[in-house]
Amino acid sequence: MMTIYVNWGNDKVKLTWKLESEMPPYNLITSAHGFCFYKNELLLVDLKHRGWDIPGGHIELYESPEECFKREAMEEGYVEGKCNFLGCIEVDHNENPNWTENSPYPKVGYQAYYRMDVDHLHQFSSEYESTQRIFIDPNKASNYHHEWHEIFQEALNHALLVKEP
Repeated sequence: MMTIYVNWGNDKVKLTWKLESEMPPYNLITSAHGFCFYKNELLLVDLKHRGWDIPGGHIELYESPEECFKREAMEEGYVEGKCNFLGCIEVDHNENPNWTENSPYPKVGYQAYYRMDVDHLHQFSSEYESTQRIFIDPNKASNYHHEWHEIFQEALNHALLVKEP
């Protein structure tokens, strides 16, 4: 388990990486993200207005976190594959003076993380929010990602240890 503080806009947020065998309650999971591997390389997508990132996004109504991640991986990276749940980043707003009961996110919420082993690589068409994709050496992710930090590295380290589902 690792904890850091980050600034999201004007907000100070506490992030904690949690290896979990059980998923937190779905109503507290706000998004799903993951590390997609193809031939031992990591997929990164160039998101409009954000830069290089891993696939992921907000969960839609009646969608499980894994379904969300698979949808986002397809929409952003045009890949499909088998997934393993890795754990969650706990997003804690208890020390964020800007958080209110009307905030769009829970005071303590979660981002679910997965490892995908790509078994179907579709032609990239930039139909959604990504403009391009690349596959890189996973050890060089911090050179590309727009806001790489220790929590992402911890999650990636765990993803690299997980074998195919």
